[in-house]
Amino acid sequence: MATFITNAGRSVRLSFRQALERDCVTIVRKEIKGDPLLDFARSTASGLSASPRKLDCRFLYNGRGSELFDRITELPEYYLTRTESVILASSARLIREIAGPATLVELGSGSSAKTDYLLRAWLAHGCPVRYIPVDISEEALSGACDAINHDHPCVRIVGLNTDYGAAFPLLREVSPVLVLFLGSTIGNFDREELPRFLGSLSNALSPGDFFLIGIDLVKDRSIIEAAYNDSSGVTAEFTRNLFARMNRELESGIDLSAVEHVARYDPEKGQMEILARFTREETIRVAPLGQSFTVAAGEEVLVEISRKFRLDAFLPSLQGFGFATEQVFTDERRWFALVLARKTAGGESVVSSQ
Repeated sequence: MATFITNAGRSVRLSFRQALERDCVTIVRKEIKGDPLLDFARSTASGLSASPRKLDCRFLYNGRGSELFDRITELPEYYLTRTESVILASSARLIREIAGPATLVELGSGSSAKTDYLLRAWLAHGCPVRYIPVDISEEALSGACDAINHDHPCVRIVGLNTDYGAAFPLLREVSPVLVLFLGSTIGNFDREELPRFLGSLSNALSPGDFFLIGIDLVKDRSIIEAAYNDSSGVTAEFTRNLFARMNRELESGIDLSAVEHVARYDPEKGQMEILARFTREETIRVAPLGQSFTVAAGEEVLVEISRKFRLDAFLPSLQGFGFATEQVFTDERRWFALVLARKTAGGESVVSSQ
């Protein structure tokens, strides 16, 4: 079982350094400042006050939400996880050759299931191998660390139970690194958030560090929309789970039968939009703040976006943040891509494709 270190009264960096010296699986838990319930309440109230209304997708991934998402990744319509896994299985060895014996740091690691391909490629070159998963969900992170430790006891594991922002300042402590951002999670960032993320990551890395990013590519609209409108209704349950959480934690009083899952692709924006449509008027309370909001019948609330990318636009944008593209891996249908990039101090990007 993983050992936890909470950085109470000291910096996360100090706790992280202590964890790196341990022989056992260790998870550094960032001390939460402020009240998480108030954070949820304020974010919800801000989103419901906006026009059009929207909610922060990070609150989708509570314990139940993470469980539902794991089920989504196994659905026949949801091609993303399967396709990325196929690419990783065939490319892990070459990724190791290019990146060398770097520390593996995974952002939003979740169950870390796909990371096994990379761990095996790293272990093929002998020990030691160090893996640092970063996830906001303590339950998911703890489970993943224990599973990897069981399968690969030679891997040195230090988990970070925090958000990306708190993890970035620690990357230079373990450089050279290969930062993993899989699952096309980057598609959840809107056009303002994505440059901030790439800029912050670039500033946190040292020249010669690597970044492996999974991106879902633009394809036929029917294929994309089916992935978010599965026939068994798991994705709809995932959307409604956010409102169930609001009922439990914010005393929102929402009739969940009035919440209809809607997912549609906007080709102009190049993104899927996942929404909750209210089939009748609902008053949503945010009890911790003493506020309430009336949502009209037929009104939609944006819950999450998932952007789709074109390589000819995405690769030059990486170069603008100081990343040289070393290799691009795609599946036979070119539905999904893994981009391996290197942080540079300057210079031209050299792109090859496989």
